[in-house]
Amino acid sequence: MKLGEIWIVELPVKGGREQKGIRPCIIFSLTGTSMIVVIPLTSNLQALNFPNTLQINKSNKNNLEKNSVALIFQIVSLDKQRFISKIGDLETEFVNEIKINLKNIFEIN
Repeated sequence: MKLGEIWIVELPVKGGREQKGIRPCIIFSLTGTSMIVVIPLTSNLQALNFPNTLQINKSNKNNLEKNSVALIFQIVSLDKQRFISKIGDLETEFVNEIKINLKNIFEIN
């Protein structure tokens, strides 16, 4: 597992408006533990109306079934046992855009 890989992951049901269920997620950080930081994806393009989102168009490299939206504001840490299968790799330009968004969210210079 490495930064920028896209995996099918089982997100836990938390009872709020968080993404849940089995869906693609972008690996964004390995923690050196059994926990991995991910950014969930949705195929609902209306999610682009929220701040800190990014449209990811399907490609042969990322193997997404549909154009999707990275829900950067819903970044979460999950146990490795929730990861089902790797489907592809995110293009470098999208990884860089996500880094910019995260700096803004966390107010990092």
